[in-house]
Amino acid sequence: MGVSHISNRSGQSRRWSRRGVLAALGAVPAATLLTGCSSGSADASEGSAKASVQAAAKKATIAVTPADGTTKADFAAPVEVTVTDGTLASVTVTGNDGSTLAGSLNGGRTKWTSSKNPYSGTKYTVTAKATGGAEETLTFTTKSPGETFVGYFTPEADSTSGVGMPVSINFSHAVSDKAAVQKAITVTAEPAVDVVGHWFSDTRLDFRPETYWAAGTTITLGLRLKDVQGTDGVYGTQSKDVTFHIGREQISTVDLATKEMVVKRDGATTATYPVSGGDSDHTTWSGIMVISERFKQTRMESSTVGLGDEYDISDVPHAQRLTTSGTFVHGNYWASTSVFGSQNTSHGCVGLHDAKGANDTSVAGYKFYESSMLGDVVIVKNSGEKTVEASNGLNGWNLSWADWKAGSAV
Repeated sequence: MGVSHISNRSGQSRRWSRRGVLAALGAVPAATLLTGCSSGSADASEGSAKASVQAAAKKATIAVTPADGTTKADFAAPVEVTVTDGTLASVTVTGNDGSTLAGSLNGGRTKWTSSKNPYSGTKYTVTAKATGGAEETLTFTTKSPGETFVGYFTPEADSTSGVGMPVSINFSHAVSDKAAVQKAITVTAEPAVDVVGHWFSDTRLDFRPETYWAAGTTITLGLRLKDVQGTDGVYGTQSKDVTFHIGREQISTVDLATKEMVVKRDGATTATYPVSGGDSDHTTWSGIMVISERFKQTRMESSTVGLGDEYDISDVPHAQRLTTSGTFVHGNYWASTSVFGSQNTSHGCVGLHDAKGANDTSVAGYKFYESSMLGDVVIVKNSGEKTVEASNGLNGWNLSWADWKAGSAV
């Protein structure tokens, strides 16, 4: 095969057998195969190393929703912070109003979601850091709502009222999503008692317990209405806590059959006054009523309650409102003293003997006024009239507990 001999180092020639030649030739492919395997293994290792380097070179990318730089972002969804090619080490979201948004990471630490939505009209700064990376800062600003509503509440903040005072909220815009709005309002009491809301209309929501508040109760109203959508495109603006107090218990019972009012303070009778109620043509509402306004003197004009020009008295003394429709318990200086305790002669109010000018401390009108406060309960019976509507004034106590709870949206 053209290979007759191979020289050795000494320069001597040695003749080979055919078997030896074939064996020598057969060794060549084997060596070539071994060399090829070695070369393939090295290439694979080099590729793996390159892949590792490339993976290590990838930078974690942090993104926020709403997107970084957005100036009119939606405030009706949570804030989300995500990372690709890495994990999140920390996330902080702070508003320019000083508020912060709490949130949580998913199991893989690749996504953070705020536990509540951002506020409207607020600039937020998102500070986020990927594990092993540098801290990054992203910002967005939420848009302002186009139309808003507020809730006007009774009683006034830090005031002290009688045991019949409900927490009554009147909204500046009709509410269609009553459940959303009611869930954003809390009323708690100390000592604790179950308090339930009742919708009287699209604009009025009252809260009360099953029975009158205990004397000395502290009530806290929590309004978390900001950015709550009350109706399509209309959002609340309030986020505040308000505290009220309940004073002593005073419950006065007016019996228009006997024409007498008995006043009880913390269960004990403190006074009994002769009164005059509505006549047969102008009967007084019966039922449980709560004093909602108080005036040392006020003008009463019949035309304002649908009675034409029957009366117009500019200086009615010691007037305390019981209904929105115009029922008062008040002093009366123009009727004979013999009327009180013997005749029902009024246009529907409960009258007590009084003096012109409202300064005579000896008369019943003055005494009862001085003993009273907003939220005190006045019960009228035997008037010949039906029970007052629960929505006519602060008079929700006329509803049974079952009926009251049926008016809740949650």
